[in-house]
Amino acid sequence: MKKLISAAIVIIAMWNANAQGIGEMAPAKPPDTFPDNAWGVDIMFSEGGFGLGTFYRHQLSDIVTGFVDLSYSEAQDPREFTYVDYYGKSYTLGKLNRAFILPLNFGLQYRLFEDDISDNLRPYINFGVGPALVINDPYELEYFTAFKRAHINYSAGGYIGFGANFGLNKTSLIGLNVRYYYVHLFNNGVEIMQGNLEKDLGGIYITLNIGKMY
Repeated sequence: MKKLISAAIVIIAMWNANAQGIGEMAPAKPPDTFPDNAWGVDIMFSEGGFGLGTFYRHQLSDIVTGFVDLSYSEAQDPREFTYVDYYGKSYTLGKLNRAFILPLNFGLQYRLFEDDISDNLRPYINFGVGPALVINDPYELEYFTAFKRAHINYSAGGYIGFGANFGLNKTSLIGLNVRYYYVHLFNNGVEIMQGNLEKDLGGIYITLNIGKMY
């Protein structure tokens, strides 16, 4: 968590520095017009590891964009600690199940500082809500073999975040988004660590957005 928060602070500082420089140096000119639609992939990093997602965005106005996204990532219990043995094999003492989150979110993205910053840096805040599946399988089994004994839990949640799109290219989308996810299970929870049921999952995700505008 400390590493993710530190990375987020560095990103914010870089944006602030770039925003001030661009805002002071850019000559006054009409804002660029970008295509209304975009779709692509999300590459996600969190304490639980690596995740992947996909998204579709549609611009509703100059500063408001609607979107839908679907992602897949692994969740962690806060008590987890991974050890690496002499042979390089990793293991977590007391871990009973792996847990994976598959949220489908519908949301809005609001562009910030449209009139103050050049269009090659387009910061925004965003939020999404929607249903989610939480899949758990036995940790004692091999990663792919364990899916044969997977159990599906129904939940709902969402996220809030801030980020920016970069560049003036009208066909390719490159962006970075820092999000805080929250997912609440409707049943008794998932037992990731033995003896501890988790009804609420989530955390901070740093997400790289790569897509196409059209």
